[in-house]
Amino acid sequence: MKCDKKNMLLYAVTDRAWTGKQSLYEQVEEALKGGITCLQLREKNLSDEEFLKEAIQIKALCNKYKVPFFINDNVEVAIKCGADGIHVGQDDMAAGRVRELVGDKMMIGVSAHSVKEAVEAVKNGADCLGVGAIFSTSTKKDASVLDLNVVSDICKAVSVPVVAIGGIKKDNISKLKGTGVDGVALVSAIFAADDIKAECEELRKLAADMIK
Repeated sequence: MKCDKKNMLLYAVTDRAWTGKQSLYEQVEEALKGGITCLQLREKNLSDEEFLKEAIQIKALCNKYKVPFFINDNVEVAIKCGADGIHVGQDDMAAGRVRELVGDKMMIGVSAHSVKEAVEAVKNGADCLGVGAIFSTSTKKDASVLDLNVVSDICKAVSVPVVAIGGIKKDNISKLKGTGVDGVALVSAIFAADDIKAECEELRKLAADMIK
């Protein structure tokens, strides 16, 4: 399934570390109201049954706002909930095998940290790439920071949309200008915000300026 780069502009990745006053569902809706263009549901600690139940609810919410819905890592949950996409890392199931399981109608996103990984992922069926870490990040403490020249080289080497991820926030998003990325994937910059809707409105404007 072809991935529209317009949907990659402001790509939100959930993390329930910041739930408290609001449920994850409420946080996601605030992000959707604020203008996110894609949502990836990431759950590392839920059982498959709980993950699926939540995925069905969040997918319905994304459908309401006409925003593509991705599942992180869990191919079975992605298939069962009818997700628009599945995102896998280099240490997860290979893109080629994912494609065999999900068929042609589901988008596949793959994490890439080099031109070689990016080209290989696309060759094996990736519809979009998540590239990073761009800056140091508390979300993934083991992620090494990628030189922006490498990011630019990846964008030139592939024909699918490329999303930058890792430590991106309001005060550094402009540093990505000119790299060729089609958008930014954000975790804490969105879900740790006091006012998620307002934060997303501002981030979307900054992301749009960055890709001009």
